[in-house]
Amino acid sequence: MTKTPAWHPRYTITTAIASRLMNIEAVRVAVEHTPLAPAAEEELRRQVRLRSTHYSTRIEGNRLTLAETAEAIEQQRARFLGRERDAGEVRNYWNALLRVEEWVAKDVPLTEELIRRLHALVEQGKRAKPTPYRDGQNVIRDAASGSIVYLPPEASDVPQLMAQLVRWIKLSVAEGMPVPLIAGLAHYQFVTIHPYYDGNGRTARLLAAFLLHSGGYGLHGFYSLEEEHARDLAAYYIALSTHPHHNYYEAGPKLI
Repeated sequence: MTKTPAWHPRYTITTAIASRLMNIEAVRVAVEHTPLAPAAEEELRRQVRLRSTHYSTRIEGNRLTLAETAEAIEQQRARFLGRERDAGEVRNYWNALLRVEEWVAKDVPLTEELIRRLHALVEQGKRAKPTPYRDGQNVIRDAASGSIVYLPPEASDVPQLMAQLVRWIKLSVAEGMPVPLIAGLAHYQFVTIHPYYDGNGRTARLLAAFLLHSGGYGLHGFYSLEEEHARDLAAYYIALSTHPHHNYYEAGPKLI
């Protein structure tokens, strides 16, 4: 296994970023102090959960509309001829979101096992066993040209990189780093490692949701970050890009 140094992301909190963090904090406080009837709260959470499911899977190419996503989730026997995989994806993501909320409510700590369980929910469904990391190389290619967009780290390095990521998250939480910043950097590093052959993007977004909710920034489930990503995919992909060079080992540290 190639020896990899401990992960210490390089980033600068600019005036603009500091302002946005303060805005997030203001919104969090406002949501905390805005009373809603229990039935209205639950319906709003359901609608947001539905939108999160639709937009997160849509980013990965899912062909179901928002209305069809709702039908697939609410009517388990609904059939979508030629799009059965799409229906399965949205059902799996919906169930994964519910599990994230359950873990947060029970104050379940972040571990690599939790991440593997999260990926299993995304890829295989509720009864799947935790997914082991990939055992071979994965290549991300441009859908149109077939050219290599990104070559992730070798499979032999993935366990160490994932262990480092989890350690960094725990240390950052303990040191009081702003939770939205932790969630964003963790999301970035997860897709950089690309620990699985498939389902990395959906799992990364769910991991970010888990960190935000665990850290008190879930906004009561009234906001869909996945929808925000989907509305400006170009900016989302630029934020996740590692370096002009497509090879992980040639990129070097990134200043965020």
